[in-house]
Amino acid sequence: LCCFQLYGYCYQDSNDIPDTLTTITELGSPLEMIQLLQTSWEDRFRICLSLVRLLHYLAHSPLGSVTLLDFRPRQFVIVDGELKVTDLDDASVEESSCTSNSDCFMEFPARNFTLPCSVEGRCQSMNEKRNLYNAYRFFFTYLLPHSAPSSLRPLLDKIVNATGNHNKHVICTNYLALELSPSPSVNSAFTQKCVKSANTEYRRVPEAFIPDENYRCWPSYHHKGCLLSVFDVNEAIEICDSYSQCKAFVLTNQTTWTGRQLVFFKTASNHIVPDPDKITYVKVTD
Repeated sequence: LCCFQLYGYCYQDSNDIPDTLTTITELGSPLEMIQLLQTSWEDRFRICLSLVRLLHYLAHSPLGSVTLLDFRPRQFVIVDGELKVTDLDDASVEESSCTSNSDCFMEFPARNFTLPCSVEGRCQSMNEKRNLYNAYRFFFTYLLPHSAPSSLRPLLDKIVNATGNHNKHVICTNYLALELSPSPSVNSAFTQKCVKSANTEYRRVPEAFIPDENYRCWPSYHHKGCLLSVFDVNEAIEICDSYSQCKAFVLTNQTTWTGRQLVFFKTASNHIVPDPDKITYVKVTD
């Protein structure tokens, strides 16, 4: 699940290039960090979750602990919203040999670490720890905190700091796998009901939709309008109240991968059309 899926391969001998190997793999999109930062937090959360699964697999693979020596965004692609590694040429299962702790020196642009040398003469968990710190500096530090739900920010700050703190490194992979999974505790924090900050009244119009009256907001699931995910009507009301141009919103029957409902936010309600799959809420003005 974490690596590119191989559908088939064949060998072909030719006069020009002997022993040619052709592989057929699934199609993925190149990972562009700037584009990812413009997507919704839920999509970035899903990418980080798939990266956690990859880290866990690399640490406990059938070959032993595997490290990606070239752990950069260019080595990954997005397939159906999941992060997958495509280039395994620089993968290694060899743990560095050592005679003392000084031989287990790990150097990064921002920080350096020295790991303990085991009695067997190997640097303890160097492969796993190299992968996790690279995941921290290339992915988690950018994708997790950026525009995260306020209810999750303390937890996310704790996770990001833990991955960058080498003293807690031994437990970080399991910690991330637990805390970033869609568990009831995280879902409860992520989808908790928001408290309405104003006493604005909204008129409920069932089986109705506003096809026009769009405005742009960020981040949005729709490039020409304001389409966001909410837990319930209370959260939609709070979002609409926070935008001065919002005068109505429409609940759809579509949900995100975490189960949150997609809602269109509108600047007016001058033209309402029948739609059995939607519910419109119009702000009541004096």
